Amino acid sequence: MSRFDNLFNEADGAFNANEKYQQEIEQLKGLSPEDIAAITPNTEDHTALIKVVKQASEENLSKAQLAANIRQLGAVVVKIAKKTPLLSELFQS
Repeated sequence: MSRFDNLFNEADGAFNANEKYQQEIEQLKGLSPEDIAAITPNTEDHTALIKVVKQASEENLSKAQLAANIRQLGAVVVKIAKKTPLLSELFQS
């Protein structure tokens, strides 16, 4: 194993961690203004949710921690999250 193998493995790990919640981010960005307006007129809630999911991806957070962070933003943001199939799975119970 060369000294570069470890560096390549670390770089791959960092890249993959940044992609952890990429599908969720794309789904959130794909919500129509009408979908969001049906829940809240405040588009800042949608923006805050995207920011939290991006942060979770960058920090490689678990799904449980992501769900907790979303819950901290409030019930309206949880309703927005439930509009996406992948994030709605976090709130099944």
